[in-house]
Amino acid sequence: MGFLQVAVTLAIVMLLVKPVGTYLVNVFSQEKTKLDRVFGPVERLIYRIMGVREGESMGWRGYLGAVLLSNFIMLILCYLVLRLQGHLPMNPDGIGSMPAGQAFNTAVSFITNTNWQSYSGENGLSYLSQLLAITFPMFTSAATGFAVAIAFIRGLAGRKDELGNFYVDVTRSITRIFLPLSFLVALFLVFQGVPQTVLGAVHASTLDGGEQTITRGLIASLESIKHLGTNGGGWMGTNAAHPFENPTALANLIHILCMMLLPTALIYAFGLMIKNKKQGWVLFGAMSVIFLAMLATVFVSEYRGVGAVDAMGVHGNMEGKEVRFGISESALFTTVTTAATTGSVNNMHESLTPLGGFTALAEMMLNNVFGGKGVGLLNGLLYLILAIFICGLMVGRTPEFLGKKIEGKEVKLASIALLIHPLIILAPTAIAFLSPNAQSSIANGGMHGLSEVLYAFASGAANNGSAFGGLSANTDFYNIGIGVVMLLGRYVSIIAMIAIAGSLAVKRVVPVTTGTLRTNTPLFSGILLVIILVIGALTFFPSLALGPIAEHLAMPK
Repeated sequence: MGFLQVAVTLAIVMLLVKPVGTYLVNVFSQEKTKLDRVFGPVERLIYRIMGVREGESMGWRGYLGAVLLSNFIMLILCYLVLRLQGHLPMNPDGIGSMPAGQAFNTAVSFITNTNWQSYSGENGLSYLSQLLAITFPMFTSAATGFAVAIAFIRGLAGRKDELGNFYVDVTRSITRIFLPLSFLVALFLVFQGVPQTVLGAVHASTLDGGEQTITRGLIASLESIKHLGTNGGGWMGTNAAHPFENPTALANLIHILCMMLLPTALIYAFGLMIKNKKQGWVLFGAMSVIFLAMLATVFVSEYRGVGAVDAMGVHGNMEGKEVRFGISESALFTTVTTAATTGSVNNMHESLTPLGGFTALAEMMLNNVFGGKGVGLLNGLLYLILAIFICGLMVGRTPEFLGKKIEGKEVKLASIALLIHPLIILAPTAIAFLSPNAQSSIANGGMHGLSEVLYAFASGAANNGSAFGGLSANTDFYNIGIGVVMLLGRYVSIIAMIAIAGSLAVKRVVPVTTGTLRTNTPLFSGILLVIILVIGALTFFPSLALGPIAEHLAMPK
């Protein structure tokens, strides 16, 4: 039954890939479409207020500057809201202002589409903060990722340094994709029982005469964009395991579909925009193989459970899972949320079997298994550029992609973006174990304790935001350390990819010859898959061997 549930969910995702991908192409097309009749008047008003000329295109430096400047300004505004929330309106429960270190971490987290939380939302944020510093950047950070991915595609397919207009791309992402979809999903979640109210907490008397405080809020609207934008985070501290965020199995299905919908469709849209569908399917195929392998690992491991417990007659690992979801939906949610870099959780990842925890870690470390809004595609293309260059050297073929030569500049930028990822995971993890203050936050010793810290920095570097659990991360060390990791993990790759797009955009297209390496074949998809796994294994296997792999081997059979 569990296998059937997973199969049906993935089948629905595949059925939606083509129509949604085609819609994305229409949204970001620089030609007039029927969509302009519906959204055009609103967008033109927005452009007029911002002082943006809709038809004006930016070069790669202008586009990058717009990305960094707008994100920096939003970061400052979110930080100020969090620091001043105790003095601002829409605070019915009287929650005080957030400390400086935690406010920095939270503002960075939501601007970078990470949504790592070192606070518990129901008692750490006012309603105004949830709206302005949490829900608002959920829209803008997702739109930023989309815009950067589209700009890179334009650079690949273009003939001059014109990547489009960042402000137009972000506006269209919000008005034509995220707002309409979020509205529909929020209505459905309210139908399923998710609260949506500006009223404060209520107090109730329990059956045994005790008192209980029940937190409410604008939860449905946050949940919808949280998953559609692959943001993660949660109104409640227990995230999507809380019955107010994820009350039913049907709501859980919608959450999973929302997480997978746009990342998978964007890869199909990539093939359409470069006018080479086969190339898009090559990338899609490599990511799908990794995803299915990871899903099978956590699925089988959780159903097999722990040998010592199994001997007592308790089959499967239900520790840390909600009964209304069971093992299958928890395993699928774990795989999807770390593949799509969402970070939402419907079960406690620390309570997964060692191989289940390994799966979540490995997907964040690879950071290109579909990924979040635009990020998964960009990281996949980084590996693609590297694979083309390596194969070209090995077989004596010209390293070209879509008729444009891959040269030293592009390879260096791609290598920097790929190497920064393991650096900002492994180096801070090592520093944490050298610091007595950082070690005091670790709940468990030995192999499991290593996994707790490794997971926290991997989650920040991959802009994922999910937590392994067991780590008291609300300290200055982790708030500032993970905050810096999130910034580097987000913007180093964005800078590199936009620079690569600008470089490729101005290159002359060379005709295909017998010496051209074909990159849109199943063979090259296999080569790309091997290169991703080899680079990932060489980089992260030693740390994984000391953590979840060693824990699995040491587990009683």
